[in-house]
This record gives sequence, C-alpha cells and structure tokens, in this order.
Amino acid sequence: QVQLVESGGGLVQAGGSLRLSCATSGRTFSSGAMGWFRQAPGKEREFVSAISWFGDTTHYTDSVKGRFTISRDNAKNTLYLQMNSLKPEDTAVYYCAAWTIIQRVARTPAVRPDYWGQGTQVTVSS
Repeated sequence: QVQLVESGGGLVQAGGSLRLSCATSGRTFSSGAMGWFRQAPGKEREFVSAISWFGDTTHYTDSVKGRFTISRDNAKNTLYLQMNSLKPEDTAVYYCAAWTIIQRVARTPAVRPDYWGQGTQVTVSS
C-alpha cells in the first residue's frame, strides 16, 4: 500500500509563492510517476503536473507552465510543487497523486492515478 500526505498549503496574496510537499510511504514504483491535481469549489478535479520516477521527465498543464515547478527527492520520499506568481484562479485543494505504472509522463492527465493524498488547501487572495 502507498500513503501520500500533502503539506504546505495556505493563504497567500496574488503574486506570491508557496511550496507544496507530498511525503510518500509504502511501496516504490520505478515504472510509475507522481503528480499533482487540484479542485476548485464547484469544479472538477484537474491535472496540474506530473514527474517520472527518476525525475527526468515532467509535464504541466498550460495554465501553470512557467510558474509552477514539480520536483522530487527519492532519498527523502518526497514530491514537491513550487508555485510562483500565484493567481486567484489557482485557489483550490491540491492533491498529490501516484501512478504505479505509466508508459509516458505525458499520458498522466488522461490516466486515473492509483493513489491519492488527502489534499491541502491553497488560497490566493487578490
């Protein structure tokens, strides 16, 4: 079993920065990937970003490209999402996710993850 625990959410003004962390425990999956989704009030959960197990391949949704950076530290079993130049429309609950097997990181938006974290709230004030 895999457990994902997010942290780092909070309230920030527009233009500010936050770094989310996702601590992982349990099995490892070198053929898989990890990533982030978000869900704003009244909206469906949407893909944000993903990264390969070895960290050599990343993928972002267009709305966060150039502002968000995904990374991972496998020695610490931790996934990160550095969010800069935050906008009010980034306000959402952010969820950590894991795919045990994925052919290409670019496919992660279309493949349901195998594991989810409980979510962390990010609120950006204007």
